[in-house]
Amino acid sequence: QVQLVESGGGEVQPGGSLRLTCAASVRISSLIRMGWYRQAPEKERAWVAIITPEGMRNYADSVRDRFAISQDNDKNMIYLQMNNLKPDDTAIYYCHALDYGDAGPLDIWGQGIQVTVSS
Repeated sequence: QVQLVESGGGEVQPGGSLRLTCAASVRISSLIRMGWYRQAPEKERAWVAIITPEGMRNYADSVRDRFAISQDNDKNMIYLQMNNLKPDDTAIYYCHALDYGDAGPLDIWGQGIQVTVSS
């Protein structure tokens, strides 16, 4: 079973930056893809950014040009660099992996980490 552990969250003022890290217990190159999701208070969980083992990336419109997802296959980690943070970015951020399951793709989630953007 793949395990994901996030780190790097915290509180920052508007316009500031944070970098989230997700450590995986398996070779991330063996997964279908990885990514970051977030859930703001009283809202549904929404995807933020995804990356494939080949390095293809995609971003939600709300974070495009401000956030950057990257990966380190040697360390089995992915990252989310968040710049020019806004109060609307406040949420619990979850690392996600899509794995090959016996019955089809399998969703794996980290425990989540809080990001708060406030003055």
